[in-house]
Amino acid sequence: MNVLVTGAGGKTGRAVIAALVRRGVTVRPFLRRHSAIPGTSEPIVGDMTRAADWEWALTGMDKVYHICPNMHAAEIEIGRLATAAARQAGVAHFVYHSVLHPQTELMPHHWHKLRVEAMLFERQLPFTILQPTAYMQNIDWQTVVQSGIHATPYPVQTRISLIDLADVAEAAAIVLTEPGHEGATYELVGTAPLSQLDVARLLGEVNGRIITVREIDLQTWRKNAQAAGLSPYAVDTLLKMFRYYAAYGLVGNATILRCLLGREPATLTDWAKRLD
Repeated sequence: MNVLVTGAGGKTGRAVIAALVRRGVTVRPFLRRHSAIPGTSEPIVGDMTRAADWEWALTGMDKVYHICPNMHAAEIEIGRLATAAARQAGVAHFVYHSVLHPQTELMPHHWHKLRVEAMLFERQLPFTILQPTAYMQNIDWQTVVQSGIHATPYPVQTRISLIDLADVAEAAAIVLTEPGHEGATYELVGTAPLSQLDVARLLGEVNGRIITVREIDLQTWRKNAQAAGLSPYAVDTLLKMFRYYAAYGLVGNATILRCLLGREPATLTDWAKRLD
């Protein structure tokens, strides 16, 4: 089996590739710039906004796991090119890395993924859609440990269900290598909704110290993000996401992931213990 993994240079792409390689799958990474990824075949270095690069990338591929680069303003157009090229190439299975609750129009990067999901239906491709919630890996564990502070750009009461990226990768590998997942849409959630106070308490229990929560002012966050080089689109989109989280949280259920994995998903404590 030959699988193309797009967005292969990011943390999600690398985790999915590692899970596939462990299952003996031949993986071709699609990258924006050349990077060595263990266990993969010769990478495709190209631009997802060019149709010719998609045609080249999909040559000889049986399946594709499509991850659009994070906070990409052209995600809908990239989805159009990806699904058209996959149909033209006769890809046997297109797995799309979406997001939990893509119906939320107030978060543009969620809403754009919903538009791409609709394209999969319209292309009549054999598809599976994975909708992971926020990663535990988005927590800066080292900074939390060193400072004793869990800093968040939303209120301490904000409740978010989390998932370990390793569980996302394992679910992706299962869907790509085992039969019976075509036509399915799976929400991937690892934990019950956790407030930021819950997160701090659990991390503190693992680390053996009291972790406090500090809400970051959004204007301060904006200035720091701009100084770090984030694009205006990414900054604006993330601020909208933080405001949505503050108002509504991001609440999911672990039942589907539990069924896919055949075990309990990793808890935040499990994840933190691996790092401690």
